[in-house]
Amino acid sequence: MSELPDRVPTPCPSCSPDLETVHEVLTDGGGTLTVRCSECSHVHKIQPDRESEVTLDVVVSQGGESFTANVTTPEDETIEVGDEFILETEEVLSTVRVTSLELGGQKRVEEAPADEVETVWTREVDNVGVNVTVHPQDGSREDSRSITVHVPGDYEFEVGAVESFGDDEFEIDAFVVRGDADGYRRDRFDMEGDTAFAKDVKRVYAYDEQSSAWSAW
Repeated sequence: MSELPDRVPTPCPSCSPDLETVHEVLTDGGGTLTVRCSECSHVHKIQPDRESEVTLDVVVSQGGESFTANVTTPEDETIEVGDEFILETEEVLSTVRVTSLELGGQKRVEEAPADEVETVWTREVDNVGVNVTVHPQDGSREDSRSITVHVPGDYEFEVGAVESFGDDEFEIDAFVVRGDADGYRRDRFDMEGDTAFAKDVKRVYAYDEQSSAWSAW
């Protein structure tokens, strides 16, 4: 939904009927704006041009499940993988990230104008489940196990940090970021101090901090 602008350019019937001047927006009366001319302070009403919009189908992946919603956007807006937006429906209000765009004929692309897109595939990034592969302290991969931790999307994982989730405690050895994550120069990080947000992480690799739990096996 577009926000009410502070100022708009429009002709003033009092001092500039043929040329646009800057006007302060006072109120929005359901499509009709009440504005004040910055040159002569004349107050009048205008009907601004409205952008042509399209309604898109949005598939949201959320905790292993998915649901479909709709979103309205300007038809000439470019959508691309990695974009994030707030999706508001009667059932949910969440931030989602675009993971794929589907055009006609089930063609998948990374970027496209909104009026060419049939389906926007997304995943929720407010709260995410991150897969963690936990290795025993002795480095044996045969006894490795996989767990899923649920954290806010902006939770930071750091190589070398010790994390505790319920009965699990582990030290992060490396992590791999998702293909739709933006701002990362590579996909795998294993240097101490490397960090990434949980919403960007595909998998964490770690070593168990509770040796007694392994010896019991």
